[in-house]
Amino acid sequence: MMQAKLQNLSYYKWLIFGVVATGSFMATMTASIVNVGLPPITAALHTDIATAQWVVTAYLLVITSLLPLMGRLGDIWGRRNLYGFGFIGFTAGSLMCGVANSVSMLIGFRVLQAVGAAALMANSMALITSCFPQSERGKVLGVIGTVVALGSLSGPGIGGLLVEHFGWHAIFFVNIPVGLLGYAGVRLILPADRDLSRERIDYLGAALFTASMVSFLLALSYGTAWGWTSLTTMSCVGFALLVFGVFIWYETRIEQPMLELAIFKNITFSAGNLAGFLSFTAMFTNTMLLPFFLHDVLAFSPAKTGLIMSAFPLVMAVTAPVSGTLSDRVGPVLLTTAGLSLMAIGLLVTAKLQLDATLWLIMGAQALMGLGNGLFQSPNNNSVMSAVEPRQLGVAGGINALARNFGMVCGTAVAVAILEYRRVAYLSGLSEPTAGQQVAAFMTGYHDALLVGAGLAVLGALISLKRT
Repeated sequence: MMQAKLQNLSYYKWLIFGVVATGSFMATMTASIVNVGLPPITAALHTDIATAQWVVTAYLLVITSLLPLMGRLGDIWGRRNLYGFGFIGFTAGSLMCGVANSVSMLIGFRVLQAVGAAALMANSMALITSCFPQSERGKVLGVIGTVVALGSLSGPGIGGLLVEHFGWHAIFFVNIPVGLLGYAGVRLILPADRDLSRERIDYLGAALFTASMVSFLLALSYGTAWGWTSLTTMSCVGFALLVFGVFIWYETRIEQPMLELAIFKNITFSAGNLAGFLSFTAMFTNTMLLPFFLHDVLAFSPAKTGLIMSAFPLVMAVTAPVSGTLSDRVGPVLLTTAGLSLMAIGLLVTAKLQLDATLWLIMGAQALMGLGNGLFQSPNNNSVMSAVEPRQLGVAGGINALARNFGMVCGTAVAVAILEYRRVAYLSGLSEPTAGQQVAAFMTGYHDALLVGAGLAVLGALISLKRT
């Protein structure tokens, strides 16, 4: 009854947006809030850093592996149903994480939390795209970009306050009221799913994709520690490629695959996702290494480091809605190409920073990258989601989120690998390097990693230019 009354309101679609924005904010905030709690978690649960890191790694692996499946399930079972499941799983996982009394329990419950987060991430853009007309999609996807930026921006600050005043458990308990509010919104506001597909779920295809993705992500995440040519790393990569080949073979031979490979024949869809992947890979070369440059080399305080790095999401939060609205009028090509070009320039400026760099120069480079990312993301998402049929919105949203998460992992791995390779090469032959030589070795690797990131952004700009 209440839902029927709400549907007659002129702003009903914005109520739907509010529910989706709640899930997007919660998922992105949690992704950044947990890092702040790792040190006290390590001490409280009597573990070491390497083991505690799995609290973050397990969450990332599960989300990235399940995104296409969750998008597909949204197309088959209904996006309202999947979004509600996402809130339930995420909230239950948060509660269990908060009461965990061992690191193994915490990691296990983070997996449950990640399953819920994957359902939210994979279906958010599909819900918005299906509820807003074509003429408004760019604007609303731009506002979602702002929500994501604010979630990422607020996570460390909120996490620090919660940990300091209430302990590490609070960074998980804070999700519970938000999750319950979101689930209530799903039940009261989101429209009922209609004309659902009667297709079967391709569980074998999902299992093959998950196994391949987990193996490859493990190699990327730990390749530097294991050694990129070590037996462990090469075995993970070889297994991932073998299983992914089997997955492709299998998907082309069944009637109702998890992933319709024909969707990639759509040039606009494929180019948009590839450009999105490159943008996040490029971005995370900076995101990963800049804190070390600011804290370890320039000796900035954590507060000052956080202030500098906040320039990126703040500018992005302002730019994304404007860019999304413009994309409804002028199309995606100009905005996405210009955005990635500005990101490349920002990375080049950051790569050339020296030990005497001023605060304003560093923040200006971060703001320039935030401007570029804000110009790029909303039109790119609009282009990707508008390029597919309505029945494919769920899987398209899942693939779009997969490109984003996979880019983050690859950017982190590329940055660390280049930094370590160049640092070791610089220090080779020096039995007792001085502090100055250590800094010079870091700066060599740091500069090269960001130059590679700038090159990836340029490649993404060229792809965006030819996306149609």
